[in-house]
Amino acid sequence: MANFFRRAFGDAVISAAALILLILMLVSVDDRVRERVSGFWGAPSSSEIVGAGREVGSLVTVVFEAVKDQSVAHAPLAIFALAATVLVLFMVRT
Repeated sequence: MANFFRRAFGDAVISAAALILLILMLVSVDDRVRERVSGFWGAPSSSEIVGAGREVGSLVTVVFEAVKDQSVAHAPLAIFALAATVLVLFMVRT
């Protein structure tokens, strides 16, 4: 049972690291994402904390738009990455 929890924790850490890596790659490539992230990490005042949920929603929207734009601009690479992900998932499952 302890081995199950250790594996689940390891998988969660790997997933979180992959998500952070994806956002960092988008920050390095897309100016819109870079602008939102830099505005998000600034020191908030007490009045800005109220609108934090709105800012997070705006950041998520910009990230999804950037992913869509980058995948359209680099369609062959996006198709290759999707196919590679599916193959890795099948390999891990068996």
